[in-house]
Amino acid sequence: MAELTDIRETVRERYAALAREGSCCAGGTLDLGCGVPTAVADLHEGETVLDLGSGAGADVLISAGRVGPTGKAYGLDMTDEMLELARRNAAEAGAANAEFLKGYIEEIPLADASVDVVISNCVINLAGDKAEVFAETARVLRPGGRFAVSDVIADPGMDEATRADMAAYTGCIAGALTREEFAQGLTDAGFTDVEITETHRVHEQAGSAIIRARRR
Repeated sequence: MAELTDIRETVRERYAALAREGSCCAGGTLDLGCGVPTAVADLHEGETVLDLGSGAGADVLISAGRVGPTGKAYGLDMTDEMLELARRNAAEAGAANAEFLKGYIEEIPLADASVDVVISNCVINLAGDKAEVFAETARVLRPGGRFAVSDVIADPGMDEATRADMAAYTGCIAGALTREEFAQGLTDAGFTDVEITETHRVHEQAGSAIIRARRR
């Protein structure tokens, strides 16, 4: 539990600082994101979408537009500064069907089977308990619901020095699962049709990937 708290605080401090700067990018190793999950989520009118670790809200606002006024787009973030920025962006965009929630992705504050699609952009690797993230994601998804995220996949031989570097957590590398670990985690949580496609290299020991799956 202490390690999980330390990871959360490291990530929170980094992203709170970025929000205060009005920045949308992390700089350094990676941007605040490693792909475009909305481009692969195949969203439809009237659906309910949840973005895990929604940051300044860009993907939520894109999703809100795609699901239309009969749909709903939620963003979940643990950082007050990012939530304030996201809500301001939603208000400026006139996105009445976008809502931002405060919480942890290991403890999603939504009801069982209440979401059609879960998206995320380079956030799951920031979680200290990824098995709980997968379990919570499965819980809030309706049967047949879709999982479509961009994240970093570690090479099997990633060295311990990289994993031990807490600064790399805010660049989505140190906490990365391997392809096999990610697929097994989703399967154990109740997902099927798992597809993991690497899109580009982001580090000598890791690549960005699109991960798709379906809730049983």
